[in-house]
Amino acid sequence: MKAFIVDRYNSRDGGRIGEMPEPELLENDVLVEVRAAGINLLDSKIRKGEFKLILPYRLPLILGNDLAGVVLRVGSRVKRFKPGDEVYSRPNKDRIGSFAERIAVDEADLAMKPKAFTMEEAASLPLVALTAWQALIERAGLQKGQKVFIQAGSGGVGSIAIQLAKHLGATVATTTSTANIEWVKSLGADVVIDYKKDDFENVLHDYDVVLDSLGGKTLAKSLRVLKPGGKLIGIAGPPDPAFAKELGANGFVRMVMALLSFGIRKQAKARDVTYSFLFMRADGDQLGKITSLADSGKIRPILDRTYPFDAVKEALTYVESGRAKGKVVLLLKKGEPTSTYENEGTP
Repeated sequence: MKAFIVDRYNSRDGGRIGEMPEPELLENDVLVEVRAAGINLLDSKIRKGEFKLILPYRLPLILGNDLAGVVLRVGSRVKRFKPGDEVYSRPNKDRIGSFAERIAVDEADLAMKPKAFTMEEAASLPLVALTAWQALIERAGLQKGQKVFIQAGSGGVGSIAIQLAKHLGATVATTTSTANIEWVKSLGADVVIDYKKDDFENVLHDYDVVLDSLGGKTLAKSLRVLKPGGKLIGIAGPPDPAFAKELGANGFVRMVMALLSFGIRKQAKARDVTYSFLFMRADGDQLGKITSLADSGKIRPILDRTYPFDAVKEALTYVESGRAKGKVVLLLKKGEPTSTYENEGTP
């Protein structure tokens, strides 16, 4: 089958389209014909080898962490899906590979796609929606009336997290550029800070939760907008000891992660708040709940643009530029309808 293949980390060619063996179908697996695949910054980081310490993939590797498609076959123990079902998924981190014509996905990591969504709309959702769900609901326990600061509101995670937080009844603050202010307000943001004009730490105070997708210098600033007992959840790092334990990492990796996050954890403790690192996991049951929200109109997909499969390198470069508003999606199957939300929010 045709796939986008990474032969070496951080190689000059950046990967190639070529032939790979058909996926092996295990007894709990569902074989999916991929119609569309979402592109995430995670794909770029994996391609460059930035996650090889915690995600030691065997090369050559098929890239891709999001998909929507049609079930072709099911394993002998599969109960919830049948051939012909339209599904979507963020595959388990150990079994990625959605930039391909077909992929085998564990039944537990799969859900029926929202009925009203096209394939490309559905493919834009799993990784970012699961990240938002696990950060705001599972990790933060965000409640009605609380205040949450979601950085980079026009990005893939931010644009979905704003919608989910508003559904939960929270007051939502975010950052974006001047051109996107009214757009992120339309997603539900109550307080919008133009990062080109203002520093968020001078505007926001006494927040319950911060979802940080930027890392670096913004982490320490994020601590200062939280009230005592608040929670800072980082998805850009640094990883912490709890994540190392969850990963089942060896002693050396645990030590490295503890050292990487020591500074921010110490600062958090001094301010009576907590810092935790979230690396989202595949979860078909949670994705099914997200489907329900999507079908009821509580969450809508945010697509910046789509690319044909043979332009995958161009698509990855665009995602790396940081200019995308919402998600970028690869189209792997010709003849699919264009997205009803395609290019929504484009300046």
